[in-house]
Amino acid sequence: MQDELSGGATDLVRARNQLLDGGDNRRPRLDAESLRQALVDLYDLWLTTKGGELGIIRDSGLAVVAVGGLGRREMLPYSDLDLVLLHDDVDPQRVAEVADRLWYPLWDAHIKLDHSVRTVPQALRVAADDLTAGLGLLEARHIVGDAELSNLLIGGVRREWRTGIRSRFTDLVQQAQARWNRNGEIAHRAEPDLKNGRGGLRDIQLLDALAIAQLTDAMPGLGPDVPGGGLKQAQRRLLDVRTELHRVAGRARDQLRAQDADEIGAALRIGDRFDLARTLSDAARTVNYSVDVGLRTAGNALPRRGLARLRRVPVRRPLDEGVVEHSGEVVLARDARPAKDPGLILRVAAASAQTGLPMSATTLNRLSEDAPELREPWPREALNDLLVLLGAGRGTIDAVEALDRTGLWGRLFPEWGAVRDLPPRDAIHTWTVDRHLMETVAYAGALTTQVARPDLLLLGALLHDIGKGRTEDHSIVGAELATQIGRRLGLWPSDVHTLSAVVRYHLLLPDTATRRDLADPETVRMVVAALDGDAQVLDLLLALAEADSLATGPGVWGDWKASLIRELVRRCRLAMAGESQPTPDPIPEELRALATAGGVHVELRAGDGRYTHVVTVIAPDTPGLLSEAAGVLALHSLRVLSASLGSAPIDGGGRSAIDTFVVTPKFGDPPDAGLLRQELIRALNGDLDVPAMLAKKEREAALRPSPYAQAEPRVIWTETPNPGEVLLELRAEDRIGLLSRLADALAGAGVDVRWAKVVTLGAAVVDAFCLHLGDADGPERRAELAAALLAVVPRPEPRKPESTPETSGE
Repeated sequence: MQDELSGGATDLVRARNQLLDGGDNRRPRLDAESLRQALVDLYDLWLTTKGGELGIIRDSGLAVVAVGGLGRREMLPYSDLDLVLLHDDVDPQRVAEVADRLWYPLWDAHIKLDHSVRTVPQALRVAADDLTAGLGLLEARHIVGDAELSNLLIGGVRREWRTGIRSRFTDLVQQAQARWNRNGEIAHRAEPDLKNGRGGLRDIQLLDALAIAQLTDAMPGLGPDVPGGGLKQAQRRLLDVRTELHRVAGRARDQLRAQDADEIGAALRIGDRFDLARTLSDAARTVNYSVDVGLRTAGNALPRRGLARLRRVPVRRPLDEGVVEHSGEVVLARDARPAKDPGLILRVAAASAQTGLPMSATTLNRLSEDAPELREPWPREALNDLLVLLGAGRGTIDAVEALDRTGLWGRLFPEWGAVRDLPPRDAIHTWTVDRHLMETVAYAGALTTQVARPDLLLLGALLHDIGKGRTEDHSIVGAELATQIGRRLGLWPSDVHTLSAVVRYHLLLPDTATRRDLADPETVRMVVAALDGDAQVLDLLLALAEADSLATGPGVWGDWKASLIRELVRRCRLAMAGESQPTPDPIPEELRALATAGGVHVELRAGDGRYTHVVTVIAPDTPGLLSEAAGVLALHSLRVLSASLGSAPIDGGGRSAIDTFVVTPKFGDPPDAGLLRQELIRALNGDLDVPAMLAKKEREAALRPSPYAQAEPRVIWTETPNPGEVLLELRAEDRIGLLSRLADALAGAGVDVRWAKVVTLGAAVVDAFCLHLGDADGPERRAELAAALLAVVPRPEPRKPESTPETSGE
């Protein structure tokens, strides 16, 4: 073989074609990885042989160095050949003659060649001045000639790259972002660019460059046991697909065309074009996650100079039990014990989604290794943390993606494997099925105040397409899986039934509204019968239809479709009995007896869950009591999950309030009941400014990247049978001390709250207050009260007015 290659480069082309033409009994077809290795060996052999002919030998002052694919030992069939001819103290005429005799045979054979002739100092200057050239030279590999000369270049480039990375890092990131903007994401492109797209081979080379700079590992954050097999496996898959793309196209190509996908999938024994798309999505999203981790780790590891070196060590800001912020990442607290805290995974993810801060790769790896399985049914605190995670809007998507790439999301939801990276079967869908589910959750987060059960809306959004990836009707399969998952999450049987119905019929409203005659009474009867006359399921399906459509792709949700669905829902509501009104909870006799005796009492006992507690406050029913009591709980980092507020008469006159709160501490154990009583008395006496303290606490917590909510809050009025009484229901997103602020607003408006039921569902609250308005009831009074409540709840960011196009004069 060596004698055959000692002539022109036409022999090189002939040998390359022989490698590509395999597939018969005489010469078996090489698989993609073997083909790349054979091509590397082939080009190395030809260059070594040719170099020997031209006198490029040891101590000759000449060397040939490969960069690009040959330098990385990733030679593809039709990749460019990137070579550098190095020289040192050699006659210029001799150098020019060697260069011509090396380059011209390759040109004559129509081999694409990217070449340069330089001394080592010249090459080092190019690497220092040109970022792209510098990145290429980091991959340099000695081929033939004076190895010491090649080593001077390779060592010098890497040394200068490490010392100069601080000044080049920003340009490196901006270059990558510009490339991503030009080429899009491989995971969600019908015809992705395997080399330059986000999640492609260029990004793996970027990680290698960061590793050479000693800022991060080349394979950060992922081990071989995660979905897809980790970064190394993702790199091999991308290379294999690009190799077969070259072989099928018969020329160099980076963009995978739809018409080639079936052939490439078959050649790699992956399957059809859908199987290939799923493989590429998995690989690209694995690379995406690794690059995000790598860039973040590298940014934190950059050497600091000047005043930056004098700054204090970054503080560890508490976010939740066992969870803190450190250096712009969500990490575990020093005293966290993942092996004994199964719910820690969800608390970490919820904190990340709410703050917009990424989870540390080290934290995710530790959780993956140490965190045990959640017992079934899940503890209530774990379900609540899941709802907080799902209700965080766009932050949910990144948090769940990080959990999924590290194997943690699949541990929580084993059913996710069937839809992970599953490509859509029609062009109207923008995302893979799993990403579509998370997009739907994000859109549903802005609709939680439209329904009485925001928790079931978010869970329905998460699971509505969970039945895809199977041969049966995905709605039917999904309903069965939703029942299974709902029981595992610890939902009440009635809520499991509702969740299953939402998943089963998530297409009922859009399909019926756009395909049936809404004026036909049979259409309404069919929908009502399918839903068993359940108005709550109807409302959930209306909100889910909007979120699902918005998450599908541009133009799927519009005024026409929305008006048809809402008209169908209006007609169905008229045919249904409607929802039952909230009613006050009964008061246990022992609490009633304690209230009758008068005085201020605070009791604290363990709740049903590991981190839940029940606080009962009994005190004279005076204006502002509820606000002060709820405020004291919030000041001691006790989050109210639910509350039931009532009263009983006091012997001798007056009434005692009996307020029962189910709370969970944000950190550690709850304070002693005696301390809570003492603080409550101080607040009632005016010695503790609760509103000011709450405002300070909220500023220090800064749990959101912005103060704005996802969903628009709603106030709903309902009449009661009792004269002068009315039910006010508030649906909004939670904030620190929200119940205290609401009670203060009602007290400031001079309203008598007869009883109340408060529920916190993840990041959303559904609070019902029975108000005695008496003769003052009326539209203006109700509008005044609604405005007072809405003034203290989080609201979405105001939309910026659309700019008016400028008109140019003639």
